[in-house]
Amino acid sequence: MAGPSAGPFERHIPLEGAVNFRDLGGYHAGDGRSIRWRTLYRADDLSRLSPPDRAQVRTLGVVSVIDLRSRAEVDAERFPVDDIPVRFHHLPLTAALPPFDDFRKGPEIFAGHYRDIARKSGDRIAQAVAIIADPRTHPVVVHCAAGKDRTGVLVAVILGLLGVPDETIAEDYALSASAMGALLARLLERLPEREEEIRSVATTMFSATPANIRALLDGLREEHGSIEGYASAHGVDRDVVAALRAHLLE
Repeated sequence: MAGPSAGPFERHIPLEGAVNFRDLGGYHAGDGRSIRWRTLYRADDLSRLSPPDRAQVRTLGVVSVIDLRSRAEVDAERFPVDDIPVRFHHLPLTAALPPFDDFRKGPEIFAGHYRDIARKSGDRIAQAVAIIADPRTHPVVVHCAAGKDRTGVLVAVILGLLGVPDETIAEDYALSASAMGALLARLLERLPEREEEIRSVATTMFSATPANIRALLDGLREEHGSIEGYASAHGVDRDVVAALRAHLLE
């Protein structure tokens, strides 16, 4: 089960400046092995880490940060590399959200959005896979703004390549739901003049419906035969996939 605590460590790591920081360890792969704890993390925006947060990140021994946000987002605020020296990788995934009014249609609009990210940003996803497959980058944190959409697409591909069952991938994605209230509050704080408009679509915008990530996985298989086929189509060779499994599974 995905659960908040699925082994010797807590899955959710509480921080003051980031509300969706999670350990991907403990998930079972198809060959009987499991993902190593304290090796691969997913998170929301990491630019607001407080002094205690920074101490926690140092305690975790984070070596690499993969930021999936746009250039504009990174230029505005980014991980505090001056205070916490890490290997910083900026691999922006397509950030164009569906038209605002489309959020009124319901959470199912994300299914197509995620497939669009996977199609348009396949080269960046392949780069991220290669980085994560290299043990010298570990522990590594992958993040975007909310830690749900762009991060969700990349993590789904990584977990799929590791052989994690779709149901577990969907359960992990759904864990982001617990952080969405805090992220909505932050957005309203930043854009108070748009509060009424944002609240009118918040249920969809901040949803983490498991069916959407399942639809992404199904779509990748429809187009490429398998998650491995999708990765291969964008330049991830078998040696990289083998290294990913060798260094992340135990």
